[in-house]
Amino acid sequence: MGWKLGPRGRAAADVAAASAAVAFTVGMLQQGGLGGDLGTDRALDLTGVVLAVVSALPLAWSQRFPGVVFGVSATASLALLALDYPLDVPPALLIATYVLAEAVGGGDTPRRRLWAAVGVALFLPTAMALMMAHGKSLSAMSSGLMAWAAMFALVWTAGDRSRLRRERIVELEVRDRLRELEIDALRRLAAARERTRIARELHDSAGHAINVILVQAGAARLLHGRDPDGSRRAIETIEEVAHGTIADIDRLVRALREDSRPVDPAPTGTAALEQLVDRHRAGGLEVSTRFDGAPRGLPSGVAWAAYRILQEALTNAARHGSGQADVRMSYGPAAVEILVRNPVGAEPRPGGGLGIVGMRERAALLDGVLEAKSEGTGVFRLRACLPYAPPATAGAPA
Repeated sequence: MGWKLGPRGRAAADVAAASAAVAFTVGMLQQGGLGGDLGTDRALDLTGVVLAVVSALPLAWSQRFPGVVFGVSATASLALLALDYPLDVPPALLIATYVLAEAVGGGDTPRRRLWAAVGVALFLPTAMALMMAHGKSLSAMSSGLMAWAAMFALVWTAGDRSRLRRERIVELEVRDRLRELEIDALRRLAAARERTRIARELHDSAGHAINVILVQAGAARLLHGRDPDGSRRAIETIEEVAHGTIADIDRLVRALREDSRPVDPAPTGTAALEQLVDRHRAGGLEVSTRFDGAPRGLPSGVAWAAYRILQEALTNAARHGSGQADVRMSYGPAAVEILVRNPVGAEPRPGGGLGIVGMRERAALLDGVLEAKSEGTGVFRLRACLPYAPPATAGAPA
């Protein structure tokens, strides 16, 4: 069944079952049994009606007290047999047996063995003894007793199966709930990782902008008197970088909120790399560029890493170098290589700084390598190799 009754529905069903059992039992006793009145049994009177009601009325509380209801119904049914009423079938007791099996059946437990002994080992022999006391022969009762035993066995089995089905449904509901919790936990973990990545992007973007602003502010101060146009260009670069950084920070902070959608990746193709170089050129850094191999669309992770590594390398060149940088991008069949060389200033920084640590981390996450060292000729050299998946088809255009 694809539906189940609630507490009120079960209570209404129990009342309906009790009413039907009372009506069926009274009608059967009134007719002298299912085979008709043969004149050999006691006619229905007030005592019979009371016992019929007592055997069936407790079914209204069978869901709350299945064992008590079974005991009361069995006792009243035995009383009807003891007083020689024609109780060919005990409908109330069969219903009570079903409810009892549904409540406590299943598994070889002491509780189940106890109620099975009460229902099978006591009721049927007691009923047989009472009927024999009224002069009925064992051979004449054998077919009826066999039918009773079969009915009780079938009813008990049906109740036990109902219990198993109900427990299975509960188990599936629990499993579905656990699966939902697991999916929710994985979703939260993915969101936490995404926020961590966004926070790193925010750090890189803001750090790059601050370095550029520092360099340009120093240039504007030095050029203010002897080169007003150069000073104005430096201030314009500061303004442009500040506006871009504010927009970048606003986009990333919105993405850090739990109720917002993941941040959309910024453009990271070859055009974005060229724009990055042009921005540094506008800031006063002399940058020469060279692209080897046909530019190709990079996977998002590789594109992000390439953009941030080049950004950090040019920022270091502007801040710690002598104002020049040489950039070479090589698109190979399985990896993209970034090479940045710049003359060092008064304080070369061959391997230190959090920026280089961050670049190494980005390359390592892609199974790539990053080398940063100062050459003997007074040139700082940074090389990054970022692998990407080869084309799906050999000879496919880049």
